[in-house]
Amino acid sequence: MSDDLEPLAPRKGVDMYLDHRRGSLHQRTIQAHHYRLKQFTEWLDEEGITNLNDLSGRTIERYFADRRADGVKETTIRGNSYTYRAFLKYCEAIEAVPKDLHEKVMIPELDKHQLARNHDLHPDRVENLLEHYREFAYASREHVILKLLFHVGCRVGALHGVDVGDYHPDEKFLEFVHRGPATPLKNDVHGERPVALSDEAVEVIEDYRRVNRPDALDENGRRPLIATKQGRMSISAMRATVYRMTRPCEYGECPHDRDPETCEALEPGLASKCPSSRAPHDVRAAAIMRMRSLGIPPEVVSERVNATQEVIDDYYDERTPRERMEQRREELEVLG
Repeated sequence: MSDDLEPLAPRKGVDMYLDHRRGSLHQRTIQAHHYRLKQFTEWLDEEGITNLNDLSGRTIERYFADRRADGVKETTIRGNSYTYRAFLKYCEAIEAVPKDLHEKVMIPELDKHQLARNHDLHPDRVENLLEHYREFAYASREHVILKLLFHVGCRVGALHGVDVGDYHPDEKFLEFVHRGPATPLKNDVHGERPVALSDEAVEVIEDYRRVNRPDALDENGRRPLIATKQGRMSISAMRATVYRMTRPCEYGECPHDRDPETCEALEPGLASKCPSSRAPHDVRAAAIMRMRSLGIPPEVVSERVNATQEVIDDYYDERTPRERMEQRREELEVLG
């Protein structure tokens, strides 16, 4: 430990860091930093480290090793590394850790396949996003939008047209109804269908209705499920919301080394300018890929998402030939 350092307890250091960042980060980002750093300080407690002065590059590497041993994904460790690096850089400025310690936080290098899955909106990334919103913005309008787009695999235009009366919590299903020209479905009446909802999806929607949904009518006197104080949320606003939700800086650190002060993607309405943000269609694609990877029959997926089996097979099935064979093997076991 250097004589120039001033003793500081880890939890106190985290509190000081979060207070310092409150003016520059979104509240949900602050909450995400708090969660990650809480895990770190709990680990330090277990290691008997009570003074930030005692941290070293080896301490940080041991922490990452323990996280990997606990089964944490490498993409998650990579994303969290930026938070730890920012925290340690702050601690250097207040003379609580050795100089340049933040540079010893080695950001994990991922292969091309891992990076593609991390930056494209694959199912695992959406599930991580939903975990974040369940933790930090539970039953918010944003949480419900992402939950339904991913759980059902519907188009954003279809979700836009859903009324409160189309939602049946007791029977646990949602109806899509063609009501053109105000709220048409892409395939008009051929897109009409009921879709089953999980217990968790119903729980989220119910809590949203009770607490966060504005009691508003649209211009036609209908009660939209996804509502603003002015009425039915527009498709363009829903699309912009998804772009914003899928920016990494909404829930963690920027992986593109952009300055928050100058990044154009942080300007209102420009979230799509972020290289890592994604559109509602990408959430739908992730939902379909997830269903197929779980071995759900194509005809079932087709009915649920209102797309032909040919389209699903050609554009959304990312299973390898070997994975497809193994799933067919399970389905054929009934033949003996």
